[in-house]
Amino acid sequence: MIVAGFGMRGAVTVDSLQDAYAQARRGRAVDLLAAPDDRARLAAFSAFGEAVARPVRGIDAAHLAAQTTQTQSPTVAERRGTGSVAEAAALAAAGPGARLIAARVISTDRMATCALAEGPDP
Repeated sequence: MIVAGFGMRGAVTVDSLQDAYAQARRGRAVDLLAAPDDRARLAAFSAFGEAVARPVRGIDAAHLAAQTTQTQSPTVAERRGTGSVAEAAALAAAGPGARLIAARVISTDRMATCALAEGPDP
């Protein structure tokens, strides 16, 4: 199972999400999209999930903070309790033993980030 994890600003657009997703995915087949609970409920993220025909899963703050991420942003760590929201969301949703297969990338407009993790079917 491959999960695309996302971090995003509140004003994110579907185009921003698509840009980050395309950069991270590089042609890989993705099974699930994941983001922090509050961001997973954004209209743009729901619309993006529909556009790419993939289910969306929200990840709670405790599960995000429990992940060890490759990228370490002090600002994100202070706000979200993890070094990379996208990497943490992907790892948490991919399940125990998941591994990062694409580190965080940033959309051209800097509104969204995406990372990929591979793990067992949760």
